[in-house]
Amino acid sequence: MATNRTLTMIKPDAVRAGNIGNILAMINNAGFRIVAMKYTKLSADKAGKFYEVHKERPFYGELVSFMSSGPIVAAILEKDNAVADFRTLIGATNPAEAADGTIRKLYATSIGENAVHGSDSDDNAKIEGDFFFSELERF
Repeated sequence: MATNRTLTMIKPDAVRAGNIGNILAMINNAGFRIVAMKYTKLSADKAGKFYEVHKERPFYGELVSFMSSGPIVAAILEKDNAVADFRTLIGATNPAEAADGTIRKLYATSIGENAVHGSDSDDNAKIEGDFFFSELERF
């Protein structure tokens, strides 16, 4: 089934490197419409809640620390088949394995600092979008 929305975060590493504009241009050029967007900083508590699904994994503490280390850009994106198409656009989690021309191939530096987040399912896209945005913030 095609979905219409997904959530992305431009992560602290890509924000620090000055790649917000480049990444947003790639998103727009791929046919996504930005439904909601904010520039914000996650506290360790908020980052921990967002990534709670990974709480038992060994990288959880490092992930929470990284995601609360600086500002991010969170956005809800709209397009037919949004989740799958965005996952293709961002590329593999490991930038060394990401396809040429993907966001992570171009802007990520490691598995841990991989430039962007993308929802992995329709259900998670809804949950993640609701984490960041009220209905009044969506257009």
